[in-house]
Amino acid sequence: MNFTVTEQKIINEISRTLDSISTDETEVLIEQIKKADRVFFVGVGRVLLSLQSIAKRLAHLGIDTVVVGEITEPAITENDLLIVGSGSGESAFPLAIAKKAKAFHAKVAHIGSNPNSSMKEVTDYFIRIPVQTKLNFSNEIASIQPMTSLFEQCLLLLGDTIALILIENEDIDMSQLWEYHANLE
Repeated sequence: MNFTVTEQKIINEISRTLDSISTDETEVLIEQIKKADRVFFVGVGRVLLSLQSIAKRLAHLGIDTVVVGEITEPAITENDLLIVGSGSGESAFPLAIAKKAKAFHAKVAHIGSNPNSSMKEVTDYFIRIPVQTKLNFSNEIASIQPMTSLFEQCLLLLGDTIALILIENEDIDMSQLWEYHANLE
């Protein structure tokens, strides 16, 4: 394969996947983000990198965001939302953190591929990105990319989509967002 052909195949996968994400599930997540005092994020590996990007972008919008494990992480409360990123919904660390968050009565949103995972027991809201996971279910969107790249890419783009919807719905002037950008760089 050449670069252009491969690039187009990846773009097509991403487009097909984003078109498959439920608008209703996404709108519920947006409402929960707006209601929460703080929005916590947890995931592992490349999923965590996508979640960190989402947390940063939402912070630019004035939303109080926290990535679990940061040295300045505050206590989670019943007024907060934990967003768990896990394609399979079986990753041990995010599952344990979700259980702990529920013990403190926080709301838990799971963004993943597997609606019937162990995460289901502690999840208040589920947003499905229906892509191929390590579990290889029959109803997943297959990918030419290695491992779970398609999930991580679509997770990041879902976060950027949510941010843009919030900007539009809250009538935020994008030129003013720079005041929230890091300035010690």
